[in-house]
Amino acid sequence: MLFEKLIEKKIASYQNEIVRKYYDEVENMYSKMRGWRHDYRHHIQVMKAHMANGEYDETLEYLDRLDEDLTNVETVVRTGNRMADAVLNSKLSVAAAKKITVKADANIPVSLSTPELDFCIIIGNLIDNAIEACAGLREEERLIRVYLEMKGHYLYVSVSNTASGKKKHKFGEIFKSTKSSGHGFGLLRTDEVVRKNGGYITRASEDGAFTTEVLLPQQ
Repeated sequence: MLFEKLIEKKIASYQNEIVRKYYDEVENMYSKMRGWRHDYRHHIQVMKAHMANGEYDETLEYLDRLDEDLTNVETVVRTGNRMADAVLNSKLSVAAAKKITVKADANIPVSLSTPELDFCIIIGNLIDNAIEACAGLREEERLIRVYLEMKGHYLYVSVSNTASGKKKHKFGEIFKSTKSSGHGFGLLRTDEVVRKNGGYITRASEDGAFTTEVLLPQQ
């Protein structure tokens, strides 16, 4: 019993740290965007001065620097929900670094009744698993689709990814993670959190594709 409580405490601490990390990342991203907008007029004046002096090479160089700076602060996905933005953009930046194409379509309310920690666990684990599955494929085959929207009083979440072959499972079993022993905890944890929130989760595997769908009731 004592050992189980210790494990639960460590898991809770780790999960809270993840949430803080996501918040810090998205706050930093928004801060950079506000700063860029604040300096917009200054940038225009600098380029006008270069052009007036016939300094076309300098103008192009300045534009290149601005383009690079804007790329670094550009939000990949803006859902309307701050926590969703934090989780999605953090994970999708990881996917981009692994040269995985991501197509995301998300539009959800500013406020969700699903606890932020639980939402973070569900979305984070689903995209982590999708990234892991794609990483083993050829670069041109790597694709993740993320879709979030409200369906009535439910938040609908769908994460699909290309995969090598069809995963096999017995009736009543969850799909096994391809991670090393002990790292399939994310799948079990996701199922547990979905059930705790009164939601539903399904997984489907077709040749070359794997999809997880989640419905979370919202008050």
